[in-house]
Amino acid sequence: MKKIKIDSLSDLPQVAQAVIDSLDGRSVVVFRAGMGAGKTTLISRIVALLGAEDTVTSPTFALVNQYEGTQHRIYHFDFYRIKKLDEAYDMGCEDYFYSGAVCFIEWPEMVEDLLPGNTVWVDIKEEADGSRSVVIAE
Repeated sequence: MKKIKIDSLSDLPQVAQAVIDSLDGRSVVVFRAGMGAGKTTLISRIVALLGAEDTVTSPTFALVNQYEGTQHRIYHFDFYRIKKLDEAYDMGCEDYFYSGAVCFIEWPEMVEDLLPGNTVWVDIKEEADGSRSVVIAE
């Protein structure tokens, strides 16, 4: 487990690299945090470090966005609007999770039963002073 404190946006590349380093052959990373805590912002930095030139936006309504990195296809999920596990099954999310492509998942609570056992967990906590604490659990 690795814990990193973010005081400003200039700290994000270090955190993004730490997430990439934690993959170690794995491909699914979930991000847990409250609304507005910076999940999508962090994911955009990770996607950039993976070589994608796409603009990263939250896939809240599309449920999944696809980006092309230099070495990886990247899928970015947002399950905030999912109300039943069947909705995730219907979109074929298991096919994505087990495809070997890198998958970044926001709001994973509804789909936890579908995640691979070797998923990387990233928890972002907003601190009273405005900073963020990021915990990467492997």
